Amino acid sequence: MGTAAKKGTPTLEDLFSLMPKWEASDLHLKVDTPPVYRVGGQLRRMKSDPIPGEQIEKMVHDFLGDERFEELQEQGSVDIGYTFEGGRVRINLFLQRGNISMAARLVENYIPDLEELNLPPQLEKVIEFPQGLVLVCGVTGSGKSTTLASLLQQINRRFTKHILTIEDPIEYLHYDENCIVNQREMGLDCHSWPRALRAAVREDPDIILVGEMRDRETFQAALTASETGHLVFGTLHTSSAAGTIGRILDLFPTQKHTLIRQSLSMNLNAIIGQKLMPSCAEDVARVPVVEFMLKNAPIAKAIDRGEDHKITGLIQEGENEGMITWTKSFVDNIRAGLLEKKVAKEYAPNKEQLEMALKGINVAHSTLND
Repeated sequence: MGTAAKKGTPTLEDLFSLMPKWEASDLHLKVDTPPVYRVGGQLRRMKSDPIPGEQIEKMVHDFLGDERFEELQEQGSVDIGYTFEGGRVRINLFLQRGNISMAARLVENYIPDLEELNLPPQLEKVIEFPQGLVLVCGVTGSGKSTTLASLLQQINRRFTKHILTIEDPIEYLHYDENCIVNQREMGLDCHSWPRALRAAVREDPDIILVGEMRDRETFQAALTASETGHLVFGTLHTSSAAGTIGRILDLFPTQKHTLIRQSLSMNLNAIIGQKLMPSCAEDVARVPVVEFMLKNAPIAKAIDRGEDHKITGLIQEGENEGMITWTKSFVDNIRAGLLEKKVAKEYAPNKEQLEMALKGINVAHSTLND
């Protein structure tokens, strides 16, 4: 790969500035190794001398400042977002074998709409709720942040509201269009998720985005905000709508489960589950498949009564209301020429149901449970 643009010891900003030039998605730093860029999915070492540990430590210390550098040493890792002249990066600095390493992901400044992301248009229904809770769920790297950014961008274009985000780090920069948008970054603008959320309700927001609901306090604060007239978006690391309810309850002691179920049955508007699959279409690297639950009376009843096992079947029954099962999403992507059948069969939660659906046979979930 090419050499650095500047002679002498490069700064982190020097290394970041090469990412757009080389169309690199990621940058890795490790002691006694030249900088490594990921280009076209492949890791490529820069043609330069290895960087010794003391030099990386100085580069990182100069970049973070004393307080965040101390946090890195104490906690073992730090997440931060950084905007440079050519773009923006999401950075994770971490300790390995007592040395500092870094992984930085180049973040696109452009926020695509749902159609460009190959997401179903009915997901846009969630931005029309006046209040309540909307969760986007999936594993790390499943596109949750991009989906949320796209939904917030639609709110920004269509409504006149105050959008307040709490993120760790900020990934997509939003600029005021019809809305006022304030973005707070953990570690820079605020230092505690629950405290930031409690402060948020005093900052006159209409929409609140919580980057990740990590613990009981954070989720409780978000749920309270959704009960008091705010539309709250958040993310969870879960793999299905039914599993999301259980994951939320796991945050709380058993004696509070009934109360949490009652609150969710009233205030949980929707759950978007998302996976990213390798696409077979030209110019489309990965395609999202989704599960989309919109709360209706039967789903609210199932949540309240602890009948989470019924939720997947109720999503299937609610397809005429705009809901989407995993099976339907896989089938739609196959028929749109975005996904190969063999890939879908490998990843689909219910392979038998997928096979039947591809043959045009609609099988009730009650007969084929996920």
